[in-house]
Amino acid sequence: MPDTQTKQPVFVVVQLSGGNDFMNTLIPYGNPLYYDFRKTVDVSEEQVLHIDDTVGLYPKLTHIKEMYDAGNVAIVQGIGYPEPDRSHFRSMDIWHTAEPEEVISEGWLGRTIRELDPQKQNVCTGVSFGQGLPRAMYLAGTPAISVAQLEGYGLLTSLAGKEQRRALNLFHRMYTPEEIGEASMVLEHVSNTGIDAMTGADMLKEGVADYASSVEYAADPFSQSLKGIAQVHTADIGTRIFYAQLGGFDTHGAQINTQDMLLANLSRGLNDFFTDLREHDAAEEVVVMVFSEFGRRIRDNGNGTDHGSGGGAMLIGDRVNGGLYAEYPSLDPKDHLSGDMHYNNDFRSLYSTVLDDWLGIAPEPIVNGTFEQFDGMIASLN
Repeated sequence: MPDTQTKQPVFVVVQLSGGNDFMNTLIPYGNPLYYDFRKTVDVSEEQVLHIDDTVGLYPKLTHIKEMYDAGNVAIVQGIGYPEPDRSHFRSMDIWHTAEPEEVISEGWLGRTIRELDPQKQNVCTGVSFGQGLPRAMYLAGTPAISVAQLEGYGLLTSLAGKEQRRALNLFHRMYTPEEIGEASMVLEHVSNTGIDAMTGADMLKEGVADYASSVEYAADPFSQSLKGIAQVHTADIGTRIFYAQLGGFDTHGAQINTQDMLLANLSRGLNDFFTDLREHDAAEEVVVMVFSEFGRRIRDNGNGTDHGSGGGAMLIGDRVNGGLYAEYPSLDPKDHLSGDMHYNNDFRSLYSTVLDDWLGIAPEPIVNGTFEQFDGMIASLN
């Protein structure tokens, strides 16, 4: 890796798909209303990982709690947008495009990649791990690479016959942005990014060849995505934006067992990731944002929780000034929004903070407006 003076800030987005229950992630155990409304999915005060006398983290987030205690986790309470939409697809689309009023195709990270690499000199400026290119990274004419797994990436031309056709079909789907709508736009995008992907394949294959680590990541797709990000980042090929996803958070039922598994997976994976980066002297220049499209309803449904609002987000990294940001949404019934928590902070304030203070990019054209930033949340790299 290059020395500190030449390192560039890197941004990793982790998407918790399905609507993570923020109220059971940062738990307001000090508020008796929490136990009034959560009769079957509540977490006892004894189990909560206490942050202060009022809130604490879910019991399975032990590694994130350790990072929080070290001052490297900022938790934004009550994040969202005006007139919340409880549709997974529309709400996620709003987060991806930074546009809650209109349906647009341009992703906010696509615009960010364009600003970071306006001459398109590096097709690997933005790399997503997982099936399909997230809308957030889509921008016509701007390259963004989607990788299912590094081990099989770039090997399409070595396959033959039926196996090759199957792989090419998967390749076509992988490079089709989700729900863009216009067939011509999709086909043009597939054509352009397909060429970029072949170029990127050679860069990634060569870059990660010498990767070695003492960290043993779990075998699940999310952990392997983080391993892939660590491999590409430590290869120093100039990737500035990464994307990974952890799904399954639509906890209408069996919430306790589901959150136990998913949040343990999130916590373990991020701990392994940062341990790996530190082993390679590559952690200081990385900030991770964890978000979900919305929170859940205040009152449980008997076995889980339904779609709501007033969620939360996290920033994690050595350059993050950790702590609680903003106020926890009120649980008082007179303050409910149709049974949900009100949001206290527009998600574009967080985006603007990352863009301005971390990536050094003017946020207004990327987030479609001017939004108050979180002062002091991130310390610049240089």
